[in-house]
Amino acid sequence: MLSAKRNISSFFKTLLVLGFGYFFWLMLKITLEYIPFNPEVSFLMIKQTEVTEKPEYLSFFYTHVYTGIFVLLSGFLAILRKDFGLKNFHRNMGKVYIILILIFAAPSGIYMGIFANGGLLSKISFVILGFLWWFSTLKAYQLARQKMFKEHKQWMWRSFAFTLSAITLRMWKVIIVYLFHPNPMDVYQIIAWLGWIPNILIIEYLITKKLI
Repeated sequence: MLSAKRNISSFFKTLLVLGFGYFFWLMLKITLEYIPFNPEVSFLMIKQTEVTEKPEYLSFFYTHVYTGIFVLLSGFLAILRKDFGLKNFHRNMGKVYIILILIFAAPSGIYMGIFANGGLLSKISFVILGFLWWFSTLKAYQLARQKMFKEHKQWMWRSFAFTLSAITLRMWKVIIVYLFHPNPMDVYQIIAWLGWIPNILIIEYLITKKLI
């Protein structure tokens, strides 16, 4: 039984590494589209109302986009729980991940959620996501400070499940558009929830089964 759990855990980690590497590369390409600053490129093309009427919007947007790619990388390296021969590498990556989320990525994400496409349902989802992301990361930090490392690990996985929504919502968008060709605003309403709820349900299942 123990061997089976280890095999499942190893398979999950291998799948995660391969999948993350591919999708991180795709996310990096998206991020690079916004360098240098250009308010008339990609996603910002459909947010011109916010860009022109809310001077702070671009600051929050770029904060979220630029920190997001480092959150993804540092979070992934932290949950691997390896130092790779470097002293305190795991701890330092965890610190980078937590600081970026608590101070920059989650607050800016909550702000952007208020102006999300897709109407009220999308806005509610993204704001909830932002608060859960911030809270789970704070909880992971507090547990590490208390040296409750088992619980810290579980909350880090919860936090990373929310982090991965940046990838999974785009995956769901491709699948839904390809299969059903819905109205663009309907797509936003659907992926706003699908982007993170399955993620956290999977993590809760793995925690319950003591696989992580």
